[in-house]
Amino acid sequence: MCFSIPSKVVAIDSDNQIATIDTLGQERHTSIHLLGDEVAVGDYVLVQSGFAMQTIDEQSALDSLELYQEIVTKMEQGAI
Repeated sequence: MCFSIPSKVVAIDSDNQIATIDTLGQERHTSIHLLGDEVAVGDYVLVQSGFAMQTIDEQSALDSLELYQEIVTKMEQGAI
């Protein structure tokens, strides 16, 4: 099973169709070839294998990120 953590688009290089995304405080680059003009700075995307696969609405992204943070916290406490 694969997971995709919602990531916020913080910059776009439209010439190369590459977005800089923030995933839980870590910035990285991902291809936006599959989304084209559908994605803008400030959007949340789901990424698989280096490609932004779809956009996701902000509230759903924030809800998911809250759950991921809860999992991380429990792991750090040894509860998982």
